[in-house]
Amino acid sequence: MFCKSPRPLLLGLLLGWVATGAQAGSQPPGFTPSDLEEWERESFHDLTRYLSVQAGNTAVLFAQTQGAASGLVWEGQVDLAATPWLHWCWQVSNTYPGIDETTREGDDYPARLYVVASTGFFRWQVQALNYVWASEQPQGSAWPSAFTERAHLLALRSGPTEINRWLPESRHLQKDFARYFNNSDPQIQALAIMTDADNTGREAEAWYSRLHLSATGEHPGCPSHPAENQ
Repeated sequence: MFCKSPRPLLLGLLLGWVATGAQAGSQPPGFTPSDLEEWERESFHDLTRYLSVQAGNTAVLFAQTQGAASGLVWEGQVDLAATPWLHWCWQVSNTYPGIDETTREGDDYPARLYVVASTGFFRWQVQALNYVWASEQPQGSAWPSAFTERAHLLALRSGPTEINRWLPESRHLQKDFARYFNNSDPQIQALAIMTDADNTGREAEAWYSRLHLSATGEHPGCPSHPAENQ
């Protein structure tokens, strides 16, 4: 079981997220009620609420935290030669103004997506990229984790100006691991979603949609309707 408060090294938390026999080239599950059974729930501190809701005809993931931090984890060996691009859509209800995300005390995000790669035989030999919706760090900025040099955070969105609407994201995983870890051949073993607020004691809601690995950088598009619980 993971523990986040008091929090050990982030990579220690990620060890359980590294697959030991998943099928190469697989895709992460969707967000229908049955799909969610394929995601493993891991708790850091109390439980973020996750459930499937509809956005028009699309099943999306709703996350709600009240000072809690838990995540959903999918384990699978990704064939980056065939599918180097990761696409998804997300939105948040609010951010956490006044925090410093480069510190341990400020390591909370209304929305984040982990990508975990194995770098050796031992389970502790991993690297993790965190794509986050930041509150104070500028959009486009990147910084090392306050817990370990084996994790790096990238602020794809920042602040409240784009809240409450679907926004698309596309990342070339090989290029990102090469840039931030000097690793041009990352062995992706896990993806994880987390909406957390345990350090700051804040509240937030987030929605995630259409998490998909692809051969091209063309985004498949976001839902055209708001989620039913907005």
